[in-house]
Amino acid sequence: MNATAAITREEAMVRLAAIAGPADTRIDGDAICVAPGSTEQIAEVLRFANECGLSVVPTGSGSKLGWGNPVAPELFLGLGRVNAVREHAWQDMTCTVEAGCAWAAMQSELARHGQMVALDPLWPERATVGGVLAANDSGALRLRYGGLRDLVIGMTMALADGTIAKSGGKVVKNVAGYDLHKLMTGSFGTLGVITEVNFRLHPVEQCARTFTVGAQYGAQLAGPLAELLHAQIAPSAVQLRTAAGQCALDVRLCTRPECLDGLTDQLRKIFNGMAVQEVDGRVWQAREQLFCEAGATVVKGSLLPAELCATADDLKETAVAKSVDVSIVAQATGLMTAALADRRGAERDSIVTMIEQLRERLRPSGGSVVILQTPDALRGKIDVWDCRSDALPLMREIKRRFDPNRTLSPGRFVGGI
Repeated sequence: MNATAAITREEAMVRLAAIAGPADTRIDGDAICVAPGSTEQIAEVLRFANECGLSVVPTGSGSKLGWGNPVAPELFLGLGRVNAVREHAWQDMTCTVEAGCAWAAMQSELARHGQMVALDPLWPERATVGGVLAANDSGALRLRYGGLRDLVIGMTMALADGTIAKSGGKVVKNVAGYDLHKLMTGSFGTLGVITEVNFRLHPVEQCARTFTVGAQYGAQLAGPLAELLHAQIAPSAVQLRTAAGQCALDVRLCTRPECLDGLTDQLRKIFNGMAVQEVDGRVWQAREQLFCEAGATVVKGSLLPAELCATADDLKETAVAKSVDVSIVAQATGLMTAALADRRGAERDSIVTMIEQLRERLRPSGGSVVILQTPDALRGKIDVWDCRSDALPLMREIKRRFDPNRTLSPGRFVGGI
């Protein structure tokens, strides 16, 4: 326990075991790990921690626990026991899912009625619903179906003082209350602990094909990409990949079987003689592979979709000049993930310089770059968030209102929130 805590570790263990049960309360290193079995128990744990001055980090599988600024809490609040698909109203195309449910397990249950939550986050076999929402993680399907804030229609959450709050509802068109679920999405567990989520659903894509167009430079793909995004063929996913000095544009078409050949012909016309090859759908796992590169720093950029190809080319050119290996996976919505690995050793400042230059490039148009993964040698050399938004004072005030004692994930988010 830290010096400001109003309770010893032994006393905390006894109190937490009384709430969640002895079998689900244990010590791991310098922290206590507790796994409550219900929303009410989660709220009770938070109330206790808030009153005793204990910092808390909620966690599911831990797949994104390293994202954001590092936090060393007194208490890890595990959500592994709240893991059920509580309700699937397949007639209304909505569902209610507990936060500790693995994303793939949820999708498997929904698929029994031919439905899905139309989102493709990282590591679906491990990532939990609550973790995906807390990090606001999404993939290339966002182009057609929207992001999490478009798909979440309601939420139950436990606040730092133990209050259980609800936002939204179980119907797609609801006007009940404030959209607190949109505020919680992407807050990295700093405002409350998500315990249940209500999603709107879409039919599972039954008939789909993936095509790839290769080029040496992103600039060669910029024109066709712009035309594709304004065409009537409405691809369900588009991503730009760069690796080993080459670029590729992946396009996923999904429609009724009798229409698919016609859409394919339209796609080939858009690329006007460039080689359009049908490929395996595994290319959509390319974003996950970036995190597997040994010693790589992985960053996530947010930029204008029209800047994707030019930014990718600039990043490739800079990487060559600095002897850095770079791999990029960029979604057509303007979200770019890049893995940077210095061939001469991670202790050099070339990676830091590249990230700073990328931030300077994107900032004038409202873009940003966040560091998701970095080797130990680079930790502390560059700000993970680098937020210079005028909204930062407002964000700090929201944190103060929701969590005045800074109980939840203190310092993890933008500006030390």
